[in-house]
Amino acid sequence: MTLTEKSELLHQTLRGLGSVLVAYSGGTDSAFLAFAAHQTLGDNMLAVIADSPSLPRAELAAALAFTTQHGIPTQILQTSELDRPDYIRNDSQRCFHCKDELFTHMEQARAERGFQHLAYGMNLDDRGDFRPGQQAAALHRAVAPLVTAQLTKPEIRTLARQAGLALADKPASACLSSRIEYGRAVTRENLAQVEQAEEALHALGFPQVRVRHHGDLARIEVARADLARALSLPVLDSITAALKPLGFLYITLDTQGYRSGSMNEVLLDIAPAPVLTAKED
Repeated sequence: MTLTEKSELLHQTLRGLGSVLVAYSGGTDSAFLAFAAHQTLGDNMLAVIADSPSLPRAELAAALAFTTQHGIPTQILQTSELDRPDYIRNDSQRCFHCKDELFTHMEQARAERGFQHLAYGMNLDDRGDFRPGQQAAALHRAVAPLVTAQLTKPEIRTLARQAGLALADKPASACLSSRIEYGRAVTRENLAQVEQAEEALHALGFPQVRVRHHGDLARIEVARADLARALSLPVLDSITAALKPLGFLYITLDTQGYRSGSMNEVLLDIAPAPVLTAKED
């Protein structure tokens, strides 16, 4: 299939849904899906963004700015994953419990507003990753129109660029909880530490960063293109001065640079996702 044919299939798929709530995070995939859904369905779609301490304030503001700019109907849902012991425990299934919380709230909103379907921004490339959240989506019967249209991540970026969307080349940005090492409880305090640390690194001129939280130790990942500058003594001193007051005793720079999902490298024996059964109507 050509990219044009895939784009047409996406809009055909969305039309077939009739009405839909789109799980919207502000990332390129979910933003493009929300944009396409609005083009196709108009007010018969609603972008739903989950707000909790795991979402950086800058990301929330950017997500809302995008939907405002394009006139996309949007609702903020306050989610309470930090009230779930299974989420706080932070094992390999944390993302399942997070997305289960999100889709539970979305199902309630769907029923209250009379929408027919839930959708989320999974793309064709996501299928091979370790993503327990996809199991939660299946549990709640959320559909993945980008997968139905056979769209890969680079193709979505291309279509977003063709549509003139400013976030077409936006770097990936997972939730703040993904920065906390497995087995360490997720708390409002350590989420705030990570958010403030990454804001400080952005202010120092590093556009793509992750601060991996290992208790007293902060492991910093920057894009490989920025490693040489980060390794200069004056910049290292600036990083130390910015992060030490946040409560980290030790600050390290990961010499492999930024890579998505690096916390998963420690999962030598990933626990299987829960056995799920689709909910009855």
